[in-house]
Amino acid sequence: DPDRDTMGAAGHLTLTLPAAITEALLTRVPAAFHGGINDVLLTGLVVAVADWRRRHGRGEGTALLIDLEGHGREEIFPDLDLSRTVGWFTSLFPVRLDPGALDVAEAMAGGAALGRTLKTIKERLHAVPDNGLGYGLLRYLNPQTAPQLNRAVAPIGFNYLGRFAAATTSDWSIAPERVMLGVGDPAMPVAHALEVNAITLDASDGPMLAATWSWTPALFTEAAVLDLAERWFAALEALVRHAAAPGAGGRTPSDL
Repeated sequence: DPDRDTMGAAGHLTLTLPAAITEALLTRVPAAFHGGINDVLLTGLVVAVADWRRRHGRGEGTALLIDLEGHGREEIFPDLDLSRTVGWFTSLFPVRLDPGALDVAEAMAGGAALGRTLKTIKERLHAVPDNGLGYGLLRYLNPQTAPQLNRAVAPIGFNYLGRFAAATTSDWSIAPERVMLGVGDPAMPVAHALEVNAITLDASDGPMLAATWSWTPALFTEAAVLDLAERWFAALEALVRHAAAPGAGGRTPSDL
């Protein structure tokens, strides 16, 4: 409800993943599966939501429809030169992530099911043409397709903003009162029932993944969102453990 569910009325909480886990999450896990960090983070989210649904009696479904946001600066085409541009272009497109048959308990424990799920989610993400560039054209500029796409609203928004280095010994460092992600004009209607904005911040003891969760209080309680946020971090830790196991990882068809 745009009159009720505004930025000013939304709830917010931020959790931070320890440096030791974040470092492995950014390096060892993507390397083991020959993927990117979004493959890893979204696999954890799919597993966490499936576990959360089961724990809260919201059904046993595993497919997840999300709006995936990015900076829009990917060099998608060989002749695309972004060297004379600054700032973010921002890309946004929906993607349906269906892991198929998923043993949630085994995945949350870091078992083989988690590795299979990561490979499945990676393939679904890599199958999106041109990193979703065409969606905006179809959604906003094509009168034939816009009405249909306007009806497909993803309940969850996800944005990983990347890694920002700031050494404490330099003239520039991370302010202790860092701005909370995902907070905008208080009167603006929220775009999703639930949003996750994540960023990696380099601190003196290493990189730390900070995730800000925003939600509509009419649909979720703070306790429920906190439980989901903790489930996500637990799934990411399970991915780190899984990637360290013998025989974990490997290539998928999109690599070849």
